[in-house]
This record gives sequence, structure tokens and C-alpha cells, in this order.
Amino acid sequence: MWKLLTAIAIGWLGWRMWHGWGRPLPGTPKPAPVPPPPAGSDADARAVLGVGPNAGPDEIRAAHRKLIASVHPDRGGSPELTRQVNAARDRLLPKTGD
Repeated sequence: MWKLLTAIAIGWLGWRMWHGWGRPLPGTPKPAPVPPPPAGSDADARAVLGVGPNAGPDEIRAAHRKLIASVHPDRGGSPELTRQVNAARDRLLPKTGD
């Protein structure tokens, strides 16, 4: 009998580990969404992307692609850096007319 109980316990623990321990139980309230960080200046966005004050849309896009290739979470980077690079691009591209 103890073998059966051990097998059931191991199966249950394996299933929980496979599906994740941190999954919230049904009925638990969801945490409040995190507000976006306050918008910085254009100079801050240019510093993040490493472009000059007279950079055009093509140069901004090229700098964004180069940075995203190194900071994206799928390539070992962090989600926060990816958000910062994307926010800098979004801040600068509307300013250039695109």
C-alpha cells in the first residue's frame, strides 16, 4: 500500500512542478497593473538609443534594431531594458514625422 501512496505522491508532485507552483488559485484577486514609467525627455530617449539630435527615422530604427538584438529577453536580455529601448523608439519616431 505504501508503494501506491508513494507513487501517487510522486505523480502529484511531478504534475505540480510541471504546471508551476506559482499559479494562482481560482478566485484569488489579480494584482493591479503596473503603470508605465513616466515619459522622459527626447534627450533621454536619444541617449538610450545612442543617436544624435539630428537622427532621422532610418537611423533611429537601425539603432533600435541593434539594441533590441542584444537586450531582448529571448536573447538573454531583460524585459525592463527591452521596455526602455522600445519606449525610446516610440518617443522619437512620432517626433520625426513617421
